[in-house]
Amino acid sequence: MIKAVFFDLYNTVARFEPPREELQVAVCREMGMTVTAEGIQRGYVRADDYLARENARDPVFKRPNERLAAFWAEYERLVLEGAGVNAPLELSGEVFARVRRQHYDLALFDDVLPAMYVLRQRALVLGLLSNINRDIRQLTDALRLTPYLDFAITPAEAGAEKPHPPIFLEALRRAGCAPSEALHVGDQYHSDVVGARGVGIKALLMDRTGLLDSAQYDVPVLRGLMEIQDHLDEPGPESLPE
Repeated sequence: MIKAVFFDLYNTVARFEPPREELQVAVCREMGMTVTAEGIQRGYVRADDYLARENARDPVFKRPNERLAAFWAEYERLVLEGAGVNAPLELSGEVFARVRRQHYDLALFDDVLPAMYVLRQRALVLGLLSNINRDIRQLTDALRLTPYLDFAITPAEAGAEKPHPPIFLEALRRAGCAPSEALHVGDQYHSDVVGARGVGIKALLMDRTGLLDSAQYDVPVLRGLMEIQDHLDEPGPESLPE
């Protein structure tokens, strides 16, 4: 029986506000490139997979500045390629730098609080596992998530990022459950699914954009958080908050 559910943060629970594809379209327009939000979204699927793979191999944010800049230039090149733009790395790096200078915040997806309310009604332990490098309590407070969570963990507390075991093991310790009693939901196969399975936790893959080819994955693919209920052992209440 599942006793705890763990969530990834970005693209599972929260998104950029304004959406990052809108920021990309605006910056590209300023630089004389025409792209669509849909194309940028396709590019982000590949770029985020590249980030997850590289982070598992050699933690990206611990790389020296020169290597970090080269990484983000390649990341942006993949984003633009998805939108049909073949940009050299120097140009890609400039686009990425301009996007990073834009003002943005994080906002919850519309289904998050209703889904967490339902899961709370089932007496499940809920945790947030994020590779984000900032004060996680301040963030969960701002997003109005704190009342729904039993804990939130970042690499600063666990000593390692997803997909490495320490962050998942710390979640199990705080939840007080065995790996077989936990479920992890995230949007990155290599960070979330492989990482969770590595310590024996069941995983679900989130696809908010509908751009993943679900047939190529050996894991259930969700389009929204309410679908988590289909992967729990017992039916629960269907009532939602007012």
